[in-house]
Amino acid sequence: MTASATADLELMRASVLLDSDPATAAKSATEILARFPGHPEANLLLAAACRRLGDGRAAVPVLESLAAANPDSALLALELGRGLASSARPADARGAFKRAIALDAGLADAWRELAQAEFLLGEETAGDAAYAEFSRLTPEPIEFNDVLVALADNRLAAAEAMLRQHLKRTPEDVVALRMLADTVLRRDDPGEAERSLRAALELAPGYAAARLDLARLLYAKQMYGEVLPLVERLLRVDPENIAYLSLKAQALRLVGRSAEAVALMEGAVRERPTDAQAWLLYGHLMREVGEPAEAIAAYRHALAVQPQQGEAYWSLANLKTFRFEEADLAAMQARLGEAGLRAGDRTHLEFALGKALEDRGEYPDSFEHYARGNALQRAKTPYDASVVEADVRRSVALYTAPFFAARQGFGSERTDPIFVVGLPRSGSTLIEQILASHSAVEGTRELDEIPGIVRDLVLRSSTRATPAYPEPVAGLDAAGARALAERYLARTQPFRSTDKARFVDKMLANFGHVGLIHLLFPRATIIDARRHPLGCGMSCYRQLFARGLGFTYDLEEFGRHYRAYAELMAHLDQVLPGRVHRVYYEALVAHPEREVRRLLEHCGLPFEEACLRFYETKRIVQTISTEQVRRPIYSESVGQWRHFEPWLGPMQAALGDLIERYPILGG
Repeated sequence: MTASATADLELMRASVLLDSDPATAAKSATEILARFPGHPEANLLLAAACRRLGDGRAAVPVLESLAAANPDSALLALELGRGLASSARPADARGAFKRAIALDAGLADAWRELAQAEFLLGEETAGDAAYAEFSRLTPEPIEFNDVLVALADNRLAAAEAMLRQHLKRTPEDVVALRMLADTVLRRDDPGEAERSLRAALELAPGYAAARLDLARLLYAKQMYGEVLPLVERLLRVDPENIAYLSLKAQALRLVGRSAEAVALMEGAVRERPTDAQAWLLYGHLMREVGEPAEAIAAYRHALAVQPQQGEAYWSLANLKTFRFEEADLAAMQARLGEAGLRAGDRTHLEFALGKALEDRGEYPDSFEHYARGNALQRAKTPYDASVVEADVRRSVALYTAPFFAARQGFGSERTDPIFVVGLPRSGSTLIEQILASHSAVEGTRELDEIPGIVRDLVLRSSTRATPAYPEPVAGLDAAGARALAERYLARTQPFRSTDKARFVDKMLANFGHVGLIHLLFPRATIIDARRHPLGCGMSCYRQLFARGLGFTYDLEEFGRHYRAYAELMAHLDQVLPGRVHRVYYEALVAHPEREVRRLLEHCGLPFEEACLRFYETKRIVQTISTEQVRRPIYSESVGQWRHFEPWLGPMQAALGDLIERYPILGG
């Protein structure tokens, strides 16, 4: 073997060590240069190793010489830029990276390094644009294939374990951090998801996909003020992106800037008349601001552009007051028969057809479509009824009369919050709208601060990996309870836009935290929105929710969930008599004035006629009940479940005697 060939072989071996053992790589390169002075590849290897060892200044002269001798080498320009960057010369590094890109625009690493240099120079938008190009050029890492398969199969624990193991080895992998955020969010841990996304953006500020995920997460957490700057930054790089525009419009609407939101989406559909997604999002906005006719027209536009779009059909059905025409029915049935229909479109179409056939009185066929849609949605929605049942058993064991007696005087004396708890489709939005029509009460939204407090208590209060809730609540002392109450008030303040004395927190799942709420706010009002179990269950089964609520997609699981909820509330009635005011939906519908008076009296509020004219109150209603609360109380939905009674056996069996024990109301 010639001396040159020997040097090349040694160089190859040393290059393999560059990332894992740069010191040895540098030593090998030095030895090669001792025998072959000026060897260009050995010089490049030595310079790269020096940079990795933190000695960029030693690398720069060599790299400058090599780059000058090879002006058409994009890789040498890239490596020179890296050396300049590690020598704290970001402006010079930027020039080198731009030179590398000019020579080879497909060099992904050069775009990433350019983004970092721009950020160091304070050029945020230029950095975001460079990182966007890096993302476009970078394929999905093959090492995550198993994770993607696990996520597709809804094996969340397996996916999370693989990602965490990967992050132990490479903690700065921003793609893995984003995937971890998605995984933990699917198992309903928004706090951990937010931490992962913020960590990814700390490492890669230009990572647009992570920024969008964070904006969407904060939107779901109703932190709209924080959403806007995130989306506006995204739009500076990609001003025509419909996902960014629609999210900005939604956030604008919810911070009281509805006119701007409408104008933004009107511009979007005007500029994109053939974009079905733009029309769909415009329809959602029109629905939420109380313009159903415009919403219908927008959904029709979406279908004209993309006839197979299941979400547009479901959005029409979800208007509740809308009725499909014969042609719509035929079109939906035809779409379901098409080969290659996407799973999401199929699910939406099944629910929409269920609603269309129900409106026609064709209940057997309607239920069949609802059942198919629910089965499809349940398959991708994590839920374990035994977890909720175990939580309830532990709560019953912990929250006894002596437990609360020993903690008298805990928490805050403030009465600001009115907590509305219960299950979906139980009349809670109607209760909130009635209360928000009172001059002393502000309607907010489903605030997630109590669940956030619970998550923090669980994480902080035990050395075990998964402490059993509500065990950590027992460790609170008077000062701790008072501090948490103050935290709740402080963190919910941004969602209050008026100076009214009271506000409504309609996070229904807080029924599992009533014991904690009582400790934090012993004088605050707690309202349980209750509906007949079969009426509530069938109403949920007919509904395709935006996310979560896995217990609503299976009849037996809903029955078990309702039973657990009812048992916990019955126990709290025993140990805290009169503490929770129960509003039965059927009674409210039958005797609205009587029930509204009782509700206001329990809240310590004087009766106001405006509460009976709640449908005149102008406010944003974000739930699926938006149309219902904009018209007077109606009774059509009270016994609607009876049309489907022949198929509710699994739910009835799980509910047991709760059906017979439910009060006979409405008389």
